[in-house]
Amino acid sequence: MGIEGKIKRGETALGIEFGSTRIKAVLVTDDGKPAGSGSYTWENRYINGIWTYTLEDIQNGLQAAYSDLIKNLRMKYSIIPKTYGSIGISAMMHGYMAFDSEDRLLVPFRTWRNTITEKAADELTALLQYPIPQRWNIAHLYHSILNNEQHLDKLSYITTLAGYVHFMLTSQHVIGIGDASGMFPIDIATRDYNKEMISAFDAAAKEHGFDKPLEGLLPQVLCAGEHAGQLTEEGARLLDPSGHLEAGIPLCPPEGDAGTGMTATNSVRPRTGNVSAGTSVFAMVVLDKELEKLHKEIDLVTTPSGDLTAMVHCNNCTSELNAWVGIFRELVDRLGYEVDTGDLYKELFEISLIGDADCGGLTACNYLSGEHITGFDEGRPMFVRTPDSSFTLANFMRAQLFSSLATLKIGLDILLKEEKVGVDRITGHGGFFKTENVGQRILAAAANAPVSVMKTAVEGGAWGIALLAAYMTQKKDGESLADWLDGHVFCDAESSMVSPVKEDRDGFDSFMERYKKTLNVERTAVDSL
Repeated sequence: MGIEGKIKRGETALGIEFGSTRIKAVLVTDDGKPAGSGSYTWENRYINGIWTYTLEDIQNGLQAAYSDLIKNLRMKYSIIPKTYGSIGISAMMHGYMAFDSEDRLLVPFRTWRNTITEKAADELTALLQYPIPQRWNIAHLYHSILNNEQHLDKLSYITTLAGYVHFMLTSQHVIGIGDASGMFPIDIATRDYNKEMISAFDAAAKEHGFDKPLEGLLPQVLCAGEHAGQLTEEGARLLDPSGHLEAGIPLCPPEGDAGTGMTATNSVRPRTGNVSAGTSVFAMVVLDKELEKLHKEIDLVTTPSGDLTAMVHCNNCTSELNAWVGIFRELVDRLGYEVDTGDLYKELFEISLIGDADCGGLTACNYLSGEHITGFDEGRPMFVRTPDSSFTLANFMRAQLFSSLATLKIGLDILLKEEKVGVDRITGHGGFFKTENVGQRILAAAANAPVSVMKTAVEGGAWGIALLAAYMTQKKDGESLADWLDGHVFCDAESSMVSPVKEDRDGFDSFMERYKKTLNVERTAVDSL
């Protein structure tokens, strides 16, 4: 029977993750190996100055990704599952989802991509003496308070996208600690929201006429391994309108994409790190000591188990790169050639390796949206060259790849050079690393550290949340997430490692000198266009 038998008996875990451009569902068997997957492509909307997804987008995407998974399982094994051992939901972190007492959304979902909360974030950072980025849920709430938004009178609770989907499936207002740490600062000792900071926030909010206790607005915090409710009849019908799926399946705490990325790359122990590079890019390093200074560029979040983690998050990564590949796609189609898009990406990525180390003097800025690390509320993608630049396809693609990680490098330099944070291992995952050796080599040059990519990491955060769901039901008493991953999932994992090449590293440094100067041009573009 093999995999078919495990699926029939429910010896599986289902993970669903809502990414920025794709919703993915992954089913794993009890050994953590993927048995099938499904996906659905979606895109955020820019409405009245806000990047958003509608509730209909969320519901339709959930059902479509799950339906695609079932189609995949039916084709591979001639099975339509009725149950699973466990389910996990994850999603892009942060943003603002505000509801009234009848679970009605009060304002359009404000995603992490919105950079409209600078004043609120700055005031909270000063008040709490803790880095509060613009995209955090608490910054959006305080922004609403400072602007005396009308919906606050009806506000009953706030949550994240993962928390919302989890609530629709279970009726439980809970959240995983990793996702929670992107809502409000966590007290590592108690594995809960920081009570002193909540009191400080409540006092500041009251001065602006908002007197609802914050603790009552936030979802309950749970750590990896804890049970977070079970699939209700309504939730089963929402996920699977066909009626095959049975209720009663246990769910793990809903997590953010940072936590699932750490899990999928086995980067939950102190001194391990990972970089997730796709539409956005972020680096996570699990700390073995507190940072010495407050850095607005460095977020402090946690692993799914609650260990303190430094996070460098950038809104922009591959969107501009993808747009240029799309231009080349149009040319290929117009010429009448049949070229697979994956092959086109591979060829364009690989040609960058024969370009000049410093991109031949070419510079690109990939800011499609704002970028908090460098102080931009909006973005204008740019490509710049001088008359004596070496304008070749190889250098052009190399510049686009360097640009995708340039802002991340600014943050990493603070963490690794200024704070002297120790990192034993960095693992890359996401679409940026899909072409073998290329993305790894670029990141190794940016971080000046060896970079590993695991074959299973291509499944991404959906696989990570499936593993967290499996951990909840399979762990032994007292077995940590790190130990379970080491002994149960990654003991025989295949991976490849790329060490930094001096020529690449020096070339990236030269590119960064131009890049930082080009940001002055970027600011003029934002002001003028």
